[in-house]
Amino acid sequence: MTRKNFVWLLLCIATLTASAQVPRPKLVVGVVVDQMRWDYLYYYQNEYGEGGLKRVLNEGFSCENTMINYAPTVTAIGHASVYTGTVPALHGIAGNYFYQDDAGVYCCGDNQVAGVGSNSPEGKMSPHRMLATTIGDQLKIATDFRSKVIGVALKDRASILPAGHSADGAYWWDTSAGQFITSTFYMDKLPDWVTAFNKTHRQKPGTNVKTANIGVTLTFQMAEAALINEQLGKHADTDMLTVSVSSTDAIGHEYGTRGKENHDVYMQLDKDLTTFLNALDREVGKGNYLLFLTADHGAAHNYNLMKNHRIPAGAWNYKKATAELNKYLESRFGIAPVMGEDNYQFYFNDSTIQAKGLEKKKVVGDAIKWLKQNTKEYLYIVDNENLANETMPSMLKERLTNGYNRQRSGEITVVTRPGFFGATDSPNYRGTMHGQPYPYDAHIPLVFMGWNIKHGATALPTRIVDIAPTVCQMLHIQQPNACIGNAILPVAEQ
Repeated sequence: MTRKNFVWLLLCIATLTASAQVPRPKLVVGVVVDQMRWDYLYYYQNEYGEGGLKRVLNEGFSCENTMINYAPTVTAIGHASVYTGTVPALHGIAGNYFYQDDAGVYCCGDNQVAGVGSNSPEGKMSPHRMLATTIGDQLKIATDFRSKVIGVALKDRASILPAGHSADGAYWWDTSAGQFITSTFYMDKLPDWVTAFNKTHRQKPGTNVKTANIGVTLTFQMAEAALINEQLGKHADTDMLTVSVSSTDAIGHEYGTRGKENHDVYMQLDKDLTTFLNALDREVGKGNYLLFLTADHGAAHNYNLMKNHRIPAGAWNYKKATAELNKYLESRFGIAPVMGEDNYQFYFNDSTIQAKGLEKKKVVGDAIKWLKQNTKEYLYIVDNENLANETMPSMLKERLTNGYNRQRSGEITVVTRPGFFGATDSPNYRGTMHGQPYPYDAHIPLVFMGWNIKHGATALPTRIVDIAPTVCQMLHIQQPNACIGNAILPVAEQ
């Protein structure tokens, strides 16, 4: 072979190799704003600056009719569903807290691991209870695990569940230590850059930054530090960074969906998002990253606020309801089998029922009959094993079915009247809650921005479980293994 032919052959090989490369962004960034109602995109819009949420809307593609297609609508489930593209029935995260094998568990609690950066129980966390893969897991598989995946949030569950099982790191805030930590599930020692970050940004131990605006700033500062120090977006393969803003949720719970506190935290979010987007532009390059912004759930307006304007609303005292239900069942069967209420579900202790020689179906059935006769706040009280036989709107039935995990959900689900939620009934109550299948809890923002995204919007129905398959379709990788969502065509086909 002549030298000329050899050079020509090399050029052909190089051309074929280049043409065979799958087009992908350098970095995927998922931003979840905890408890962000869809209408917050517009309620505060006149006060947003040009570089934060306005920029995302003005440059991105907004899916304006995105709904959560399951209940309960709570943080851990939302984060898991965004990144797995599936629902509690399949990914197994049935709530922030739930019961498993007649014992209460925390969604990320793991006694088989230890904290790194802290010796407190806040470090004993992992994604081991999540039964499905995530976008990040699938990206890892597609690149033979060369891609880097990092999760950052104040809440452990908001960092761990989005990052997935195979993540290179997930970092969350330990209030008792006043700094970011991780667990031995990921590593045995904090990276030097995290140690340096903590030294600079450490807060007084015990300070609850989750209920303060500084929590938003610390989250984005940590995300930027991860971006720079992990060299995300600068590798041969696509990397991923998941970021969740937790302070919006904590402040909303305490002060409600209106008022100065909620206003101020969203102004802080907008400001810090601007700084973070500028960092992405600088470090990765505008147009080189694919970003989506969404929420894990919304929130109801405070019932006192609503009642002051003659709008039906109220509180459901779930603690009192649990105690009264147990009192009735004890008088009827000689046992108090209800372990507790969580996620608008009553959980029954199987071993207690079996020890008494009772039929569980009979106990649950009697409980439902009594609840229907004695509680005015409910619209529906359903036996989760027999949802198909319930007479209710199909949308509600679908969402309750999707939210029911046989091994981890309660036996009875209650659907309150619209505007009613689990809380203390007091004229002085200012806060809010979430968890129900109604629009105020289920309608969330979803905006894609950056790589291969053209400005636009759609009002076509989309769902929280459609986020993961959309991102995977754009990356040309397989969907998460339990995914039931569909790629959003106006986004994926741009």
